[in-house]
Amino acid sequence: MTSRVLLVSPAMSVSLRQARFDDGGSLDDGGAARARSAAGSLPSAARVLVSPGVRCRETAAALGLDGVPAADLAGLDVGRWRGRTLDEVGAAEPEAVGRWLTDPACAPHGGESVRDLCGRIARWLADARAVEGRTLAVVEPEVVRAAVVEALNLSAALFWRLDVPPLTVTELSGRTGRWNLRLGRPLAAPHAD
Repeated sequence: MTSRVLLVSPAMSVSLRQARFDDGGSLDDGGAARARSAAGSLPSAARVLVSPGVRCRETAAALGLDGVPAADLAGLDVGRWRGRTLDEVGAAEPEAVGRWLTDPACAPHGGESVRDLCGRIARWLADARAVEGRTLAVVEPEVVRAAVVEALNLSAALFWRLDVPPLTVTELSGRTGRWNLRLGRPLAAPHAD
């Protein structure tokens, strides 16, 4: 049995544009329009899941997807840094940010460490492997990173070296105890036949 997991990153939001830790803000007008124009470009799926974040829910709706909320696919909990920009936190707590970006077990913000996120997503992927057919999930970029770290059995230290552009699809196919990876296909308006 082959399981397929398509991870769709959310469209552009003000928070993403400002390098702000997710603050629950909505998609910006351009991001919402781009997602609406890509509606119908994704293949059908046996199940559709959505990270609980606002921008993921709004992206799914703009894509015309009726997804089930999945708490296990929530973005990285950054604790007290939520809503602040990386520049703001870096100026106020440079040593903490440095440790956070280099030590996957570190969580100076009081939230979740990168290693903990990777472990959570690894458990979700193990369960997803048992689902026959395609799973489509609209998730935060850090969830995509964690899934790639797990799928390729990478060190969590490489987490921040993986870039996930807005409104792209990363596809994992699992069979015989391993995952294959297809990276970052951009969503585009469907072609007329």
